[in-house]
Amino acid sequence: MTSATPARAYAVWGVALLSYVVAVFHRASLGVAAVDAQERFSAGASAVSLFLVLQLAVYAGLQIPVGVALDRFGSRRLILAGAVTMAAGQLVLALAGDVPTAVAARVLVGAGDAMTFISVLRVVSFWFAGPVIPLLTQLTGILGQLGSVLAAYPLVALLHGTSWEATFLGAAATGLLVAVLVSVALRDAPGGTVRAPAVGLAELRRTLVDTWREPGTRIGLYTHLVTQFSGTVFALLWGYPFLVVGQGLSPGTAAGLLTLLVLVGMAVGPLLGRLCGRWPLRRSILVFSILGATATTWTVVLLWPGRAPLPLLVALVVVLGTNGPGSMIGFDYARTENPAERMGSASGVVNVGGFVASLLTILGIGAVLDLLTPGASADYELSAFRAAFAVQYVFWAIGLAGVLRHRRELRARLARDGVVLAPLATAVRARLRGGSAYP
Repeated sequence: MTSATPARAYAVWGVALLSYVVAVFHRASLGVAAVDAQERFSAGASAVSLFLVLQLAVYAGLQIPVGVALDRFGSRRLILAGAVTMAAGQLVLALAGDVPTAVAARVLVGAGDAMTFISVLRVVSFWFAGPVIPLLTQLTGILGQLGSVLAAYPLVALLHGTSWEATFLGAAATGLLVAVLVSVALRDAPGGTVRAPAVGLAELRRTLVDTWREPGTRIGLYTHLVTQFSGTVFALLWGYPFLVVGQGLSPGTAAGLLTLLVLVGMAVGPLLGRLCGRWPLRRSILVFSILGATATTWTVVLLWPGRAPLPLLVALVVVLGTNGPGSMIGFDYARTENPAERMGSASGVVNVGGFVASLLTILGIGAVLDLLTPGASADYELSAFRAAFAVQYVFWAIGLAGVLRHRRELRARLARDGVVLAPLATAVRARLRGGSAYP
C-alpha cells in the first residue's frame, strides 16, 4: 500500500464506492418505474426502451473519452461532475411531461454514470497496492449494485406512496448530497503522489491503437459483453415487467427477486476474484460456466409450458446474479495484459462491451413486445415476453465467438513464450497436492 494509513485509504474508497452505489441507483431507477413511465408518457415498450437505450449508448460511447480524461483531471473531478450530471438528469425526469424531455433526462443520467465506475477503479489503484486490488475491484462492482436495491424498495415505495415528481426530485437531491460529500472527502491519491504528465495527441492515438491491438483487451471486452448483458437487461428494465406482467408475480415478490439478484452477486464476486487470482490462465473457464448456466436456465424458463414456477424463477435470478461478477473478469484481463500506462483506455474499451450488448438487447426486446402487442398497452402476453427475450441468443453467440477467438490468440502468445498449459484436471491435481504446475 502507499504511505497513506489503511484507515484513510478505506475511508476514501468508501466515499468513492458510495458515489458508485448512487450512480447504480440512478441507472436502475427507470427500470422499476417502467410501467408508470408508460402510463405517464402514454408510450409503448419501444419508447420506454429508447429511454434506457440512449442512456446506455451515451454511457458506452463515453467510456474511452472518460478513460482519457481520468489521466488528465483525476477521479475526484470526474466523479463530482458525474454526480451533478446525474442529479440534473433526475431533476429533468421529475418535471418531464413528454417522451423527448424524458429521453434527454436519461441521456444526462447516462453521461454522469459513464464518469463514475472506472473513476472509482482508479481510486482503488492509487490508494492500494498488491493482491488487495483485484478483491477491491470485485467488491466495488458488487457492492455498487446495492443501488439496485435502493431502486427496488425505497424508490418504488416512494413512487407508489407519493408521486412521480416527488420520487425523482428525491433522487436528484440524493445525487447532490453525494456530490457535496465527494467534493469534501474524496482525494485522487495520497499526499505526495506524483502525477504523470499529460500526453500529447499523437501519443494518445498511439496508446489507443496499442490498447486495441492487445488480445487481452479484446477478450476482456467480449468477456464483459457475454457475461454482463443478460443480468443488466433484467435488472435495469425488463426483469420487473417480465416477472409482474408476464409471470404474474406480485410487485413485492418481483422486488424481492431483484434484490436476490444483487445479493447473489455480492456473494459470488469475492469468490470469482479469488479464483482469478489463483488461476489467472483459466479465467475463460469461469466465463464459459457463467454463460452456459445463464443460457441454459433462460432456455428452460422460456420453454416452460405456461407460467414458470417460483422455484425456477428463483433459479433464474440466482444465475443472473453471477453475471455482474462475471463481467468483472473482463477488467482483470485488461489489468493483467496491459501495461499500467494503458489501464485507463483498456478499462474503457472493456466497459463498452456489455453495455453495447445491453442497450441493443433492451431495444430488441421492446421492439418485439410492441410488434406482438400493438398499441401503448403494457398488458403483454407471456408468449410475447418469450419471443422478446429470445433476442439474447444473438449476443450470447457473438460474445462466445469473441472470447474463443482471442483466447486462442492469448494462448498462442503464451506458447511462443514457452508456457504450455497442462490439462485442467492435471493442473487441479497438482494444486491439490501443493505442486507448482503452472495454472
